[in-house]
Amino acid sequence: MKKILPQIIIAILLIMSNLTQAEAVPVNQKNQGKTPSFSVEHQVKGNNIFVECILSGISFRQSEKTRQKVGKLIVSIDGKKSQEVVSAAFILKSLPAGQHRIKLEVVSLNNEPYGLMKEFIVNISS
Repeated sequence: MKKILPQIIIAILLIMSNLTQAEAVPVNQKNQGKTPSFSVEHQVKGNNIFVECILSGISFRQSEKTRQKVGKLIVSIDGKKSQEVVSAAFILKSLPAGQHRIKLEVVSLNNEPYGLMKEFIVNISS
């Protein structure tokens, strides 16, 4: 019994040490490793394009109090920067007739790319 007691005490200390280490990791840090995702839906109505973005891991709200990254969208039409957008849904208005390549890039508020980009082509009827 005297030989087993020190081994039991060491085992209990190791278990307690592992439990306290697991509790020391905040919940927010467990989710920080997730990769942001970005998808886009669009619909053409006349010469307007309705765009809806589904973005996880990055917020458009500058007042966001969480540790989530904050960003904006850079919208380019036919290779030329058109506008900056800070909402998940928006309308591109009054595009001329023809085919247009739309590019959406998610960047930080300081214009540093997050590596999230989508492109699509639309046809505007005359």
